[in-house]
Amino acid sequence: MAAVTRGSFIVFRRLLSQQYRCRCFRPQCVSSGRSVQTLAFTRDRTQRRFAWRTLHTNTVNYGPVVQFKLSDIGEGIMEVTVKEWYVKEGDKVSQFDSICEVQSDKASVTITSRYDGVIRKLYYEVDATAQVGMPLVDIETESSSEVIQEEDVVETPAMDQEEHTHQEIKGHKTQATPAVRRLAMENNIKLSEVVATGKDGRILKEDILNFLSKQTGAILPPAPMQHIQTPPPAPASTATTAQIPVAIKPAPAMPKPMFTGKDVTEPLKGFHKAMVKTMTAALKIPHFGYCDEVDLSRLVRVRKDLQPVTQAQGVKLSYMPFFIKAASLGLLHFPSLNASLDDACQNITYKASHNIGLAMDTSQGLLVPNVKNVQMLSVLEIALELNRLQTLGAAGQLGTADLTGGTFTLSNIGSIGGTYAKPVILPPEVAIGALGKIQILPRFDASGQVTAAHIMKVSWSADHRIIDGATMCRFSNLWREYLETPEQMLLHLK
Repeated sequence: MAAVTRGSFIVFRRLLSQQYRCRCFRPQCVSSGRSVQTLAFTRDRTQRRFAWRTLHTNTVNYGPVVQFKLSDIGEGIMEVTVKEWYVKEGDKVSQFDSICEVQSDKASVTITSRYDGVIRKLYYEVDATAQVGMPLVDIETESSSEVIQEEDVVETPAMDQEEHTHQEIKGHKTQATPAVRRLAMENNIKLSEVVATGKDGRILKEDILNFLSKQTGAILPPAPMQHIQTPPPAPASTATTAQIPVAIKPAPAMPKPMFTGKDVTEPLKGFHKAMVKTMTAALKIPHFGYCDEVDLSRLVRVRKDLQPVTQAQGVKLSYMPFFIKAASLGLLHFPSLNASLDDACQNITYKASHNIGLAMDTSQGLLVPNVKNVQMLSVLEIALELNRLQTLGAAGQLGTADLTGGTFTLSNIGSIGGTYAKPVILPPEVAIGALGKIQILPRFDASGQVTAAHIMKVSWSADHRIIDGATMCRFSNLWREYLETPEQMLLHLK
């Protein structure tokens, strides 16, 4: 009996150290022969209860493994290509940590984690196609099993709005509710461009509505552009530095062609698949073509005078900002070129914003990002935005907001070569222009003397269902007049 009682006190001491005094202590189990039997039962029960508590603690520490699924990213996209993994099996992640970058036929998107835990499995290799609603990774969470079960009850994973709060355009992290993100996606708004007024930088519904009103340009004035810091003047070069010869960068080696001896078939993915869809729709549009030439001699001199000023502000000034601004000034007089036609060909929508796209040749294929609200921007602001778009395009990081919402397009095919082209309209737009290369050619001046002139050919295409030849011709004449006499363009800038 003494041995049993001594063993019982050992059990009591162990339970007291685990803070189970209130749950397992029984005062009637101290004396008498009957208390020995009762105490033995209590010891057995408390040991089993203690073992169960220990197992439960281990479950909370390590957590169950949950499948992190690819949710709907909008635009009717059902599959994406995995371009890069930012984690590997065994890596520890926290909420909002980047997991991978995927690319749809619209844009590149960074997927971020919604759990704290450890990556246990990657479901796809790089360049593999992932389906919306299917698992991307397995994460061993650090949450309690009760929380995980509550989160796993979410229905329709392919349209799970909760996961939208953890998806972002690459390079930006935002905080917003699923309803706000859905509103942003329906209006092609990039959340990283919205000014947040909520607590802890959270984007509210009112912030989205204010951004929409600014984007249309019909209610509020434009948002102030990012302030450009003027770099300090470079130190004067000494005579010693002037004598150092500048190293000439060697030309890149051209890859040698390889003959494999067999044909290769691969599926269309990403932007190439989007091009097939867009160009197939463009075949339904009756195209009207018009060509002309523009004398850019005066514009060449104006740009040369302005380049030192823009370079001091860190902005590269090309001819495109002038071409884009001149097109916007022309669209104010010919709004039918900045319109869209519905699928039933019953209604025309005249766009309030001049979102002018620039066809861009990238490693991912042909992309057409657009500069929003050109009618409210200066030439310098357009140049700054073009610099941003070209940097993102070269890095393959153009977002959905940059690639959607265009109302008019210019294609600078002349930067590669060629003079004339036959541009294809990008639905739902109704007009597009292709700009040839600038050539120095002999032309007669006002006094009849032959002089060297900077000549550029331009080729227009218009939807002949709603735009006649005379309208396209008059718009081209006005656009050419602005470029041939840039001083006149200054009179109409706002």
